Amino acid sequence: MTSTPDAVRAGAARAASVRGESAAPGRLCPEQGAAPARRVPKPRADALRNRERLVTAAREMFVEFGPQVPYDEIARRAGVGNATLYRNFPERADLVHEVVLSLMGRVAGIAERAMAEEADPFEAVRRFTLAAADERVGALCPMLDGAFDKEHPDLVVERERVEEAVAELVLRAQRAGRLRADVGVGDLMVAVSQLARPLPGTAGDAFAPFVRRHLLLFLDGLEAPARSELPGTPATLEDLRRDTCPAS
Repeated sequence: MTSTPDAVRAGAARAASVRGESAAPGRLCPEQGAAPARRVPKPRADALRNRERLVTAAREMFVEFGPQVPYDEIARRAGVGNATLYRNFPERADLVHEVVLSLMGRVAGIAERAMAEEADPFEAVRRFTLAAADERVGALCPMLDGAFDKEHPDLVVERERVEEAVAELVLRAQRAGRLRADVGVGDLMVAVSQLARPLPGTAGDAFAPFVRRHLLLFLDGLEAPARSELPGTPATLEDLRRDTCPAS
C-alpha cells in the first residue's frame, strides 16, 4: 500500500519522538524546553551615528575639562538628548571605556596607514607621531585610575593592535638606518603622550601651538645618525604597561 505524504511525515514525527529528536532538522522539540532562536535586530543607522557622536563629544570634553564633565554637557555637544546618552552609556565608566577603546583604535589606524602610505620609513614615524599627538592621548590618561579595567578583553585586543603596529613602524625605520638604534617603542609613545599633555593651569587651545613644535624637536633627535649618547636603556612596551595608561 502506498503511503501518503501526510502519513510519512506523521511516522517520521513519531520515530523522532521515540528517539528524543525533533521532527524538523535544526529545531528543538517543545518537550526539551528550548525556545526557538530569535533574530537579534541590528542597530539602526541613526542609533549608531548617535553613539559615535556621543563618543566623539565625550573624548573632546574629557580632554578640555577632565573626566567629570557633566553628562548634560556631553549630550548637548553631541546634539542628542540626555535619554539617548543614558540609553547608550548608563554609567560614566561605560562611556570612559568606550572613549578609550575608540582612541586606541584610532591610534592603531594612524600607525597602519602611515606604514602603508609612506615610502620613507622615518617619514612614517614622523607622520604617526604628529597625528597620534593630535588625539591627545596624554590628556586622557589621568581619568584611567585604579577603578578602570585595563584588562578588559576588548581593550586588550586594541592595545595589542596598537603595540604591534607601532613596534613594526619603529623596526622598519631602524632597519632602514633612518631611526637611531638606541631608542625603543616606549620612548616614542612616552613622547606622544607627554609632549601633547597641557601644562597644569594651561588651556588646551593656548598650549596647542607648542605641541607640534616640541614634537618636531623630538623627532629631529630620533633621526639617525645619533648626535649624542642616551643614558639608560630603550624604553619597552612592557615598561610602559607597568606604569602608564593603556592607550600609551
